Amino acid sequence: MPAENVIITDQLQASLRALTDASTFSQIGVLVDENTKRACYPLLQPFLPAHSVCEIRSGEVHKNLTTCSQIWQWLTEKQFDRKGLLINLGGGVIGDMGGFCAATYKRGIRFVNLPTTLLAQVDASVGGKLGIDFEGFKNHIGLFQEPQQVIIYPAFLKTLPVRELRSGFAEVIKHSLIADADYWPNITSRALEQQDWLSHIRHSVRIKAWVVDQDFKESGLRKILNFGHTIGHAVESYYLQTAHPLLHGEAIAIGMICEAYLSAQYGNMPSSEVKQMEEFILSVFGHHHLEDHHLEVIAGMALQDKKNEGQTIRCTLLEKIGKARYDVAVTTGDIRNALQTYKKRLTL
Repeated sequence: MPAENVIITDQLQASLRALTDASTFSQIGVLVDENTKRACYPLLQPFLPAHSVCEIRSGEVHKNLTTCSQIWQWLTEKQFDRKGLLINLGGGVIGDMGGFCAATYKRGIRFVNLPTTLLAQVDASVGGKLGIDFEGFKNHIGLFQEPQQVIIYPAFLKTLPVRELRSGFAEVIKHSLIADADYWPNITSRALEQQDWLSHIRHSVRIKAWVVDQDFKESGLRKILNFGHTIGHAVESYYLQTAHPLLHGEAIAIGMICEAYLSAQYGNMPSSEVKQMEEFILSVFGHHHLEDHHLEVIAGMALQDKKNEGQTIRCTLLEKIGKARYDVAVTTGDIRNALQTYKKRLTL
């Protein structure tokens, strides 16, 4: 997406006023969940012109057609026309689903993303991918549509619990692994609580915007952004159906480790770099115990991955830290074996 569409600022008031002064909107709506309504909405509410608020329930488990119907019903009852604006105030769920609802309501109204989590600031809000989960499959229904603007206000990170911050860190790690080996030491030399989040936000947005600008519809290069996600999404989808769901970044951390194993198998990634990656990610995220009888089911769920062609699973793997290769064919057996290797890995 064009870099000018993404603003990283500590001046929230000025950014909001510039947005609303520059365009004429018939109505403005703000989409929140119970968390962002409490912790984030009060920070922008005084700086917005007259507007309405739509509140939905938080969490990936509610990123579905039922919640979309609630949002569309709200837009309809408020009589939004095609000159309306929807401001998505929240993390990846709000951004993905709010954008999807805006892009499909009356064939499309404008929307703006105000990402409030690290995950959304470094990844989910940038790039125009919109969608919802369906029948247990992650982001199964969706489309590509650019937001009018993304306003990244790093101070929102102060509202996050450590688990959410760590979840977003997975995407920071991924961006370095796929495209910038020189940045890798900036990440690995510090503990989680010592990370330079503003630097990471700028770096991740720069990497993702560069990739998306060259391949918006994911016909080629953009697939490198899926490193860790073929297995990671399958893991996330599986645990969403249990009493103990994983956050996106927690599942992607597992996916990156497993896909590093496959990178050594198919991409000649040096074993020393696989070990370095594995040890660092485990030091941040710990080791999630997988049951043997889960592995076959998770591997099978990868057959629904959006990058696949027919029944062939297409994976993004690494040749080395900083260089990714997309469209590598792998099997469910490969995935099961990678998960088994991860399962046997002792917690650091």
